[in-house]
Amino acid sequence: MRAIDATRLYFDRAADHMDMSESMRELLLTAKREVSVQIAVELDSGDFATYIGYRVQHDDARGPMKGGLRFHPEVDLGEVRSLAALMTWKTALVDLPFGGAKGGIAIDPSKFSPRELERITRRFIDGIHELIGPDVDIPAPDMGSNSDVMAWIMNQYQKYHGFNPGVVTGKPVELYGIPGREEATGRGVGILAYKMTSRLGRKPQQTRIALQGFGNVGSHAAKFLHESEFKVVAISDVSGGYYRPEGLNIPQALQHAREHKSLKGYKEAERISNEELLELDVELLIPAALGGVITAANAPKVKAPLIIEAANQPVWPDADAVFDERGTIVLPDILANAGGVTVSYFEWVQNRQHYSWGINRVRQELDSVMSTAFERVWSLSQERKVSLRTAAYMLGIGRVSRATVLGGIT
Repeated sequence: MRAIDATRLYFDRAADHMDMSESMRELLLTAKREVSVQIAVELDSGDFATYIGYRVQHDDARGPMKGGLRFHPEVDLGEVRSLAALMTWKTALVDLPFGGAKGGIAIDPSKFSPRELERITRRFIDGIHELIGPDVDIPAPDMGSNSDVMAWIMNQYQKYHGFNPGVVTGKPVELYGIPGREEATGRGVGILAYKMTSRLGRKPQQTRIALQGFGNVGSHAAKFLHESEFKVVAISDVSGGYYRPEGLNIPQALQHAREHKSLKGYKEAERISNEELLELDVELLIPAALGGVITAANAPKVKAPLIIEAANQPVWPDADAVFDERGTIVLPDILANAGGVTVSYFEWVQNRQHYSWGINRVRQELDSVMSTAFERVWSLSQERKVSLRTAAYMLGIGRVSRATVLGGIT
């Protein structure tokens, strides 16, 4: 199943509970604009190369469109289209005044020098600068991109349109960024893990966690969870999994990852595979790496009674059906990883106000937004007797639908 098919399936499941008409479904699912851009650049070797960049602007009924820009060799229009739709429901779910968008360039960033990545980024913005802006579409970091890329975007945009730092979020703090943006998605996952386990009557000290992925999201989630006294027993990255039943020393693992750019060589835990990590006997599983890692093939082997989707679409629909049937609780990605876009919103507000926020205010506001959204999803799930995923989609889709109707369809 393709990512866009999974998104459509979850959408239809929620829309069925809302008795939504076919015409409204088609309107909400159809992207406002899809753009493919040719990116021709000179490499450091002197050779020329051509790449393809995408920007899908899905919906702007609730405000300017918002979404990351990812650099990954498997990026294609279908994936970007799916992620743009997810951003629409995600921003609506946490009640931000944004719509959804997503962008991507089909490259492996590890194979380019910083100067080459800068040229590729600037050429991409040359192709889409008329379609983005602080009141139109606001890019942000995603897989393979970072704050440096956002700084290049801001600089290239202002060559055409003048100074306006609100055109992009996730910028370096020294260049109109906001403290706490880098940790935001992982911290949001941690906040919801605490809320979720509290709802289920489980204390942090009694909760063993396996966390797949130790990149930006996974590492910050692990740090927050460790500081909150959860027992993180397994972590992993591309080098494999690391398991210690009595609990890992997360600060030590973080230090190792910083020094070696990976967990490779970490000796304070038993080596396991990423696949084995997913099947560990723990109370909470957090897939925070790639999408589609839990399928119908391995879902029956997953022992955790609670799953929090820190990555985008890590649980495939056929696996989701297995979990629904046996009562495994899944906190969906459109809520679980919404911390990043929430703090991006704070950065955009800060840029529009020309006023800087401190880290304490950012964290307090993030906690408030994530907690409020969680309580609404939980309540609707209980009231309508649907899964947390369906409840989350119902809230997000409902808000976009109402804004669309109120704005007038002409």
